Order: sequence, then C-alpha cells, then structure tokens
Amino acid sequence: MISAASTTPASADPNSTEPGSTQLSSIEPGSIQLVYDGGCPFCSAFAVMGELSGGLPQLRIVDGRADHTLRRQLKARGFDLAQGAVLIEGERCWHGAEAVQRLCAQLQPSSALLALLSAVFAEQKRSRRLYPLLLAARRGALALRGLPLDPDELPPA
Repeated sequence: MISAASTTPASADPNSTEPGSTQLSSIEPGSIQLVYDGGCPFCSAFAVMGELSGGLPQLRIVDGRADHTLRRQLKARGFDLAQGAVLIEGERCWHGAEAVQRLCAQLQPSSALLALLSAVFAEQKRSRRLYPLLLAARRGALALRGLPLDPDELPPA
C-alpha cells in the first residue's frame, strides 16, 4: 500500500507502453488535476473552492468516485482513492497528505476559508500530522451518507 506521503512509483510511468504499465488517459498536458472523492461533502467543498478561488487556472478537479476509468488507473498504480486524494501534475502524482500539501502550497486563494486551509496545509509536516483528521471526517461523512469508503465497493446493506 502506498502511504499518504508517496509520489509516483518509479515503475509507474504514465506515458509508458511497457506491459503492465497504466497510462492515465484523461490527463491533459499542462494541467494540474485533483482527483477527489465526490461522495465526501468535505472533499467536494475543498475541491470546488480550490477550482473557483484557488488562483490556479490550470487546476481541474475530477470526481474520482464518478470517473471509474481514472480511479481504476490510479489504483493500479498504487494510488487508492479510498486512502486519499490524488494530485496529478504532468507525469507526477501525489497522494493523500502530500497531495493536499502540494496543492495548498501552490494555491493563491481569493477566499478567506481557502486562505486559512492553504496556510494550515501548505507545510509538509503539519499536513502529514493533520491529514488523518481529514480522513476521519471523510469516513464519518461517508457513513452518514451510506457510502462505502472505497468507491469500488458496494454500499453497505
């Protein structure tokens, strides 16, 4: 399992055509993509704020719960959406706390809440310490909505 602080595994070149490699088909050159869990209201709110008032015109948010193909491609490369958001820049991926930290460090927020979140999560050590709290909030929100933690699982009966 890839930890929250992992980047793209050396063997996972998204442009490789080697057997067993996975190309991320929906990545546009020059874009930054945040793949988040659209079932989580906290994740959704952060993603929308980042896109609308983050000051990064190249940022594109992708609901990984809805984009089955991209989610499965990321999971095949070791980036499980159930364990955290994924930030994709060119050929590099960041997962979990590192994804949030990397994005927050680049944001130029125009909203007060996003500025606060960016300040809190832009520092790597602080982001790693606080990220488990975000995951706990996500677990709670998904449970309240009756959704599984892993988008590839069936909802609880």
